[in-house]
Amino acid sequence: SAPPRVPMGSFTVWDYVVFAAMLLVSAIIGVYYAFVGGGQKTSKDFLMAGRSMSALPVALSLTASFMSAVTVLGTPAEIYRYGAIFCIFAITYGLVVLCSAEIFLPVFYKLGITSTYEYLELRFNKYLRLCGTVLFIIQTTLYTGIVIYAPALALNQVTGFDLWGAVVATGVVCTFYCTLGGLKAVVWTDVFQVGIMVAGFSSVIIRAVVVQEGIERIINDSYYGGRLNFWDFNPDPLQRHTFWTIVIGGTFTWTSIYGVNQSQVQRYISCKSRFHAKLSLYINLVGLWAILACAVLCGLALYSIYKDCDPWSAKQVSALDQLMPYLVLDILHDFPGVPGLFVASAYSGTLSTVSSSINALAAVTVEDLIKPYFRSLSEKKLSWISMGMSLFYGGICIAMAALASLLGALLQAALSIFGMVGGPLLGLFALGILCSFANGIGAFVGLVSGFVISLWVGIGSQIYPPLPEKTKPLYLSTAGCNISLGNLTSTENPLTTVFSTATAERPALADNWYSLSYLYFSTLGTLITVTVGIIISLLTGTGSNGQRKQEVLNWKPFTMADEGTDNPAFSHIEMDVADSKNKVNGLHM
Repeated sequence: SAPPRVPMGSFTVWDYVVFAAMLLVSAIIGVYYAFVGGGQKTSKDFLMAGRSMSALPVALSLTASFMSAVTVLGTPAEIYRYGAIFCIFAITYGLVVLCSAEIFLPVFYKLGITSTYEYLELRFNKYLRLCGTVLFIIQTTLYTGIVIYAPALALNQVTGFDLWGAVVATGVVCTFYCTLGGLKAVVWTDVFQVGIMVAGFSSVIIRAVVVQEGIERIINDSYYGGRLNFWDFNPDPLQRHTFWTIVIGGTFTWTSIYGVNQSQVQRYISCKSRFHAKLSLYINLVGLWAILACAVLCGLALYSIYKDCDPWSAKQVSALDQLMPYLVLDILHDFPGVPGLFVASAYSGTLSTVSSSINALAAVTVEDLIKPYFRSLSEKKLSWISMGMSLFYGGICIAMAALASLLGALLQAALSIFGMVGGPLLGLFALGILCSFANGIGAFVGLVSGFVISLWVGIGSQIYPPLPEKTKPLYLSTAGCNISLGNLTSTENPLTTVFSTATAERPALADNWYSLSYLYFSTLGTLITVTVGIIISLLTGTGSNGQRKQEVLNWKPFTMADEGTDNPAFSHIEMDVADSKNKVNGLHM
């Protein structure tokens, strides 16, 4: 039986109080780290937390920024619509963390760099470094705009929570604590925000279990509704989610974020020793699994509660990511402040993602665009410039959110296209780290060709979205609704009605090449970059410069006795001085 329809509650004073409290605590943490320990004396303190962090806060921080509001609102809806095959990502996360911790982390940590793109200059040349930097800046600003705006819109449409109030408040608070407290503030606010996210998820799950009188019923409904579709070993690369697309495609997609993306790398490099850095990644894995489990349970609860009356087909909500807020107001409207907690948890996701983006953008700008060209700047000046950059990028992010409200679909498309940057960039780093003979020319040609092919598939899939037989949405019913529906067919995906007219004109490429599962876009980019890079490098030879740089950067995974001396910026003599200054830089373990 469908739960009795109540007039949907709207936000009460208490909900706003809970939300404001979350923002206030975040801001206080920023102020605290601006002044504790004498503040941010150097740019290294500001951008790298002085390389003094321990594993646990960093691990929680990595989990938090991975979990944007898109996860809080999007993943449960994804499971409601396509089933729990999404769980297979648990395997993917394990592989991703393994690759990041064992291949990329040792190289970045040992070199003591602030910006991952510095590696590209050390290994190849400064033009590749510039390529990486510029791509990262464009991708991250686009992404941040959508991350701020999309959840604000979904929550606003369902709960009537003020749209621009929320966007500006989150943007301003975020910029505030990033600018004042640097990376330390980013990490510790993330720790607090992870707590809020888990609390928000838990309140929904607990209440849903109570409403449905036990978890057995939720599981049972999901089973009979075909939502427990864990094992699908279809090797077809065109099908949206199968075991293979998630494990193989997902691993490449997420490694490009965990292994080489500045926002993530910057934080685990800020740990005080390499052991802590690795540990933070492995602890973060547990966090990812916990969040995934919460999201999956929420999705199954959504299905169990709305199995006879789907609010989306019934036009109660206009988009799938509004289902979670809709559920929250539906089952929690009698508990003052709890819907506010859920909204706070969605925005915590936004805040943590945006803050790490702002800090990473500031780091990349200072390290890659300012330091190399203005060498005379003092550390004090650099730390002020870093703060200025945080402020500047905070403003840019709010501006991008405003842009997203005007060009929503366009920006979303731009983002998915730029999301494809990750693949070729991962290929570029993999080439540098794993192929000793790769050279600058090969790397550059590889990057460009990987990029071109990714863009081709990406733009194609935006113009001709894959048909439902590839995406496999599951059945949704409106049989139990006591609302007049007009003549809507309940299972029809609104997209297919739009595109069924266009089926006739779909070119041959659309149904085999452009319909590639979105998870394989990164994989394609990486593999093409690496393959082309290797071929061109072998054809052009190492060149005069390649040999010397290679010796400097020769990555020896097993001879760890003499840590830190492979760092081209240090010589033994300097390291001895550093040793006496209580092991500055954390390069000796």
